[in-house]
Formats: sequence, structure tokens, C-alpha cells
Amino acid sequence: MRPASETPAWYRDAKFGIMIHWGLYSVPGWAPLDDEVVRLLGAGLAEPVEPSTVDPLARHSYAEWYQNSYLLDGPTRAYHRRTYGDRPYADFRSEFTAAVRRWDPEPWAELCADAGARYVVPTTKHHDGYLLWPSTRPNPYLPHWQTRRDVIGELGAAVRGRGLRYGLYYSGGLDWTFGKLPIRRMVDVPASIPDSVEYARYADAHWHELIDRYRPSVLWNDIGYPPAGEPHRLIAAYRVAVPDGVVNDRFQVDECDVHTPEYARRAGIDPESWETVRALGLSFGWNRQETSDHLLTATDVVRLLADVVSKNGNLLLGVTPDDQGTVPGAQRAVLGEVGRWLAGHGEAIYGTRPWHTAEAVTTAGVPVRFTRRDDLLYGIVLGDPGPELCVPGLVLESDAQVRLVGPAAGTVLPVRAGPDGAVLAVGHLPPAPAHVFAVRPAPTGLRRGAAPGTS
Repeated sequence: MRPASETPAWYRDAKFGIMIHWGLYSVPGWAPLDDEVVRLLGAGLAEPVEPSTVDPLARHSYAEWYQNSYLLDGPTRAYHRRTYGDRPYADFRSEFTAAVRRWDPEPWAELCADAGARYVVPTTKHHDGYLLWPSTRPNPYLPHWQTRRDVIGELGAAVRGRGLRYGLYYSGGLDWTFGKLPIRRMVDVPASIPDSVEYARYADAHWHELIDRYRPSVLWNDIGYPPAGEPHRLIAAYRVAVPDGVVNDRFQVDECDVHTPEYARRAGIDPESWETVRALGLSFGWNRQETSDHLLTATDVVRLLADVVSKNGNLLLGVTPDDQGTVPGAQRAVLGEVGRWLAGHGEAIYGTRPWHTAEAVTTAGVPVRFTRRDDLLYGIVLGDPGPELCVPGLVLESDAQVRLVGPAAGTVLPVRAGPDGAVLAVGHLPPAPAHVFAVRPAPTGLRRGAAPGTS
């Protein structure tokens, strides 16, 4: 792992990215939701079984794992039989090919830009092995297992045309066209990585082609890499081709730039660069069962982003286009609201670095996250601060000024000394996912037990 100081500055400044999963799995677009597992097991299987006896991945909420899930006795198999009978997964290629012909990359790129994302990472190949670009290295077992249209290239042009960075996801560790299906438990995934030299050369060739053709700003590999592969040579070539490129840690080699935990948070400031990756809902691939009730709200996303950034991380948020390549309206609504918040408050997110302390709680019990930029400290209050705001131990310099960031940007707030620290006269603010206050000059830290009148 390279030190955070060596991680390319554009990435540390970007803070917010969007990951897009779209593929054959989007045609059935289905995975069990918690409240449906037992019902489907009872109604859909020939012999009902207790959930505890079902293979864990049969209950997987990730719809992009559909091909694996429907091979296991569980709710996805029950759904598949009821909906498609004995139709094989490969048959979904016909519907997906038709959707690709009609697909327009511009709405995706516009949505990402309007959401305030600074980089976009689409899937080029997921675990089912289907390619979203016309590769010169076709699948040896399914020669038409790729799009004729250059989905990856066209989306890249649209994304970069809006000034965003463009990274690429590739499932290096799993490719189910090379066998080893089904996978029953997550602990079995490492043993499911194809170990043949044939697959290693195949994956190497794809990554080199993606680098040469698209010059991605991020190599976002997944599920490790084939044992006979050459990730060290690959990454070395990438650093020559894209000097400010970022390599994630899922190649499982030392040359990575960023850790990428899934659905994870940090308790404190991580000295190394990291990126939490999670879907807006419960699945990275479209699940036709998900409603707005299963999604993070815009408030959830903003507060998650503030928490992650305060602890030296980025947020990579997954959106799930449907079987026609359209991002569902509920997801678009959330992203639009997030974008509006970032348009007014983004100076506390983009280009910032952690402060000495990541988080605190106001005397009224409202959580706060801190970021900094040069001599500015930003306090991101994750709720209604009330008419007065005090963070215990936050003692300001005698010449410090505090201004409101957002709709009333530039408003200087009166400050007085209180027994627990500086007290800001906030007044009544309109509802928002979070409120931001900028302090200049930034204090050196939180002073525990500060005496009254020292602010």
C-alpha cells in the first residue's frame, strides 16, 4: 500500500464517486429481500426447507450474483422457475443486446455530474464474464459473450465530456464462464478463482486492453486475481500509461493506492487512503423488488459522505440501471438532492483533508464531522443545530470568524464564550441533510476542559 501522501491528489480531492453495474443480470433483475426469503422458500421450492439449512449465497441480496444464486436451492431458484421455467442464464443476452442498442450514455453521465460525483466507475465485466466492450480477446467458451457496441468507450466520452474522471471495474478474480459454479458460501470464493494459465492470460489481456484503449483513472479490480496472472507487470505498465492513475487493493498486491472496504465505515481517521463502496440500496445490480424504502435517503448519503471524508476516505456509491438501461426514478431523486446539497456545501467536502479530530457532538446532542482546507476548519453538523451551537472544547482564536456555508453563504455568525467553548448564534436554519460552518483561522484542536471566557 502506497502512503496516502503518494495517492494522486485528484483522487483525494474528489471524495465522491459513482459505480454503475449493468449487465445480463439486469434482465432478471432480482434478488431476495429479507422479508421475502422465508415466504419464497415455502412457496417456491418443491420441498420447503428451513432458512438455516439453505446455502448462505442462496440468500444473497446482490442481484448481480443472479447466475450463481439461481443454481442454488433458495429463493432465486424459486423465482427463476416460476418466471422463466428452465430458461438458461445465457438466454438473457438477447434482451440485453436489444437494450444496449437503445441505450444512451448521456443521461448516465448527466446524472453523475448533477449528483456532484467527481469520478465514475462502470463495470466492464462482472462475475458472469460478459464484456461491455468489443474486445479483441473474446471469451474462449462463449465467443459472442460481449457487446458489439462500445458501451465502455461511449460512456467514458460522455463522462469525461462533463469534466469527471473515469475509472473501470473488472472482475479479475471470478469469471463463471471458466467454471467453478455454484459458489455456496463467501468463504469459498477464493477457491472459486480460476487457476488455469488460460484464464490468467485472458484476464491480463483484458486489463491491458482496457488500459490501452480507455486510459482509466482508476483500476477497480474485484475478488483478487488469478494465481498465474501478472498483476505486478500490469500495474507497472498502468503507471507508465496513466501516471496519476489509482489502483485499488483488490488485486491483493502491495502496489495499491487505496483500500476499498464494502459497506464499511471507520471509527476514526485512517492514515491511509480508503474508499467505502456500497450500493444506494441493498444490491449493486438492479433488483426490481427494491423501492424507495430500501434506498438510502439523500440525508443518509450526505451524512455518510461527511463521515467518510472526515476520516480520510472517499465514498463510491453504486447506482443500478434497470433492464432497459434507465436509472430508476427513486434513485435519480436521491442523487439529485445529494447534488443540490453538494452544490451549496461542497467546499466542506471536495479538496479537504481530515482535521486533528474527525467527530464530536454538540451540547444539544447533534453529531458533527470536521474537515479542513488550509487555514479553514469546516464543521458539518448532521442535523438541526438549533438556535445556538456549541461543540464542547471547541475554542476559537480571538480573531476567528465563523461563516455559514450554503444557502446563506457568507453570513458571519456572532460568537460568544461559553462554559464549554465557543457558542455560535445560528438562528433558525431551513431543513437540510447537514449544515456547514466554516471557521478561519482553524483552531488547533478540541481543548478538553477549557476554562470559560478563553474563546
